[in-house]
This record gives sequence, structure tokens and C-alpha cells, in this order.
Amino acid sequence: MPRLPKIPVSVKKRAAQIQVLIMDVDGTLTDGSVTLLSQPDGTALEIKNFDAHDGQGLTLAHTAGLRTGVITGRESPALVRRANEMKMEFIYQKQPTKIPAFEEILRKTGVPESAVAYVGDDLPDLPVMRRVGLAVAVGDAVLEVKLAAHYVTSAVAGRGAIREAVELILKSKGIWDEMIEKARA
Repeated sequence: MPRLPKIPVSVKKRAAQIQVLIMDVDGTLTDGSVTLLSQPDGTALEIKNFDAHDGQGLTLAHTAGLRTGVITGRESPALVRRANEMKMEFIYQKQPTKIPAFEEILRKTGVPESAVAYVGDDLPDLPVMRRVGLAVAVGDAVLEVKLAAHYVTSAVAGRGAIREAVELILKSKGIWDEMIEKARA
């Protein structure tokens, strides 16, 4: 995984304020593939791949006291399991638009928009990205999302982009080295 490039001071200032990290799922926490496995009874099982480095990043975020969550348009038992393993506090599925869930997270946390980071990859993420303190686009996001982002990860979706966003936040807060000592499997 590439190390963080030189970060502008303005982005570091935004990242240092973050208390809540929210993300999209497909194309952000996963590589965007939706694998469906046909079953003999005519149903299909959905398969999602999650990156271990992203998982370690989310574990470090939780250890550092960041509150985390997802807002996604799809519904997936695999996502719920992974989100629970990562101790995510907010799991919003089947959200045709993301602003209502975002506003509910703001109410539940009591933090200002400036204390929220959002990681996205595609057009439905733009309304939230335009409101948060730190908007992050994954490396292979669509152009409009990259243009709306304060930071674009070097890593692509499902391959360490979430880890990179967490690292940006924790390094900007000056607690990365301390978190390395607390890393756990």
C-alpha cells in the first residue's frame, strides 16, 4: 500500500477535527464488484470482498475513539457482519439518498458537520461530501467525486483506501505512532 503523499496543511487541519468517519460501501469499502452466486433453488448468494488493511484501519480508528459507520443503497448481511466485526456504530442500508441518514448521524453524535469525514466513490455520495468537514474520494472514484473531495486516496476502492483515510486522520491528529503501539489483530 502506498504511503501518504505530501498532504496540504489545509487538509491536515480538516482531518485533525474529525470525530466521525462515515463511508459508502460498494466501490469504497469494497472494490465495487457485486458477485452473485446462483443457487439450485433459484435464489442467489451475494459475495463481498473486504480488505484486511481497511479492517486494520477501522480497528485503529475505533481504538483512537473515532465513531464509524456506513451509508449504502444496497442491503447485505455480509456488510452487517463486517461492520459489526469492525465495531461500526452506524449502519444505514437501503438508502436511496444519503442525506437523511447523514443528518440522523449528526443528531445522534451531536457533532458539527466539520467534525465528520465521508469517503465516497460515485455520484450518490456527492450531497454528503459537499457538507462534511473532510470529503475523501477513493483513488478510482468518478471524476465528479474526485473534484468534490478535499483528499483523493492513492489506494483504490477495496484495496486500502479506507485505511489511507484513517491514517490521514490519525496522523493529522498527531496520534498515529501511539495507535501503532495499540494495533491488534
